[in-house]
Amino acid sequence: MSTPSPSPVGRPRGGRVDLSMAPGTVDPGEDEAAETLEGEIGPTGRPRRHVPEPPLVDSHGPATVLAICNQKGGVGKTTSTINLGAALAECGRRVLLVDFDPQGALSVGLGVQPHQLDTTIYNVIMERAVGVRDVVMKTPAEGMHLLPSNIDLSAAEVQLVAEVGREQTLARVLRPVLSEYDYILVDCQPSLGLLTVNALAAADGVLIPLECEFFSLRGVALLIDTIEKVRERLNPKLEITGILATMFDPRTLHSREVMARVVEAFGDIVFDTVINRTVRFPETTVAGEPITRWAPRSAGAKAYRALAREVIAR
Repeated sequence: MSTPSPSPVGRPRGGRVDLSMAPGTVDPGEDEAAETLEGEIGPTGRPRRHVPEPPLVDSHGPATVLAICNQKGGVGKTTSTINLGAALAECGRRVLLVDFDPQGALSVGLGVQPHQLDTTIYNVIMERAVGVRDVVMKTPAEGMHLLPSNIDLSAAEVQLVAEVGREQTLARVLRPVLSEYDYILVDCQPSLGLLTVNALAAADGVLIPLECEFFSLRGVALLIDTIEKVRERLNPKLEITGILATMFDPRTLHSREVMARVVEAFGDIVFDTVINRTVRFPETTVAGEPITRWAPRSAGAKAYRALAREVIAR
């Protein structure tokens, strides 16, 4: 039986959505999520696993470094970096987001205009006199900081080729601040070039956002191969933290089939949390805020909070 769609609710132009709506009123943009229970069948097609509540922390560091990586563009890397970071910060963790893409999408998504920046991560990795603390910025989410980027970073890939230990450059510049954060999330560019290899060499784990679409699934094999090579040659501690299914549409057979193949191929490393398609994420980019602040009751916000709990538990 089909469910009638809710009637549209007006919202002021250019303003925030009023979250203090009358009881029983549902904003279709809000996509309120039902509470999920341990053991019930989730979108992955398997029972949801027990995820404990994140323990409180009374001190910070050393940081777990996660590379958010997929060589295919448009799969939700930047969106996941911002919103996972904000959700981890809500759990009391200190988080540093590293924009390691010359397009600067992560910086833009947090309200920063990259072309107006005098110093970015490019200066940190190419100039010995510039440290992370000289460039790091606050974000709208308390407890979450940003190491911004802009188009200058594209020159670093060429300049690093002649450097000794070029694959370890990011690890070297992050080392002084590892004790100040609980998580460092590196938003990688959509390629498997030298910058991405640097991120993998610096990371403890890789989080792979995977769009629920067949072409996206085919490209993961190449990424897994790159991860294994980095583990063998540069970073023996590197592990795949998890695969995050994004842009999932439970109404389509295609999305469900791809999800089944992902779970069949990768098993337990696939997170129980799944990120559905929603109009909320483009809105948050324009607002320059994480979805946990822009639409805190939305299904998207709840999903990233659930993902944060899974990441902490792993």
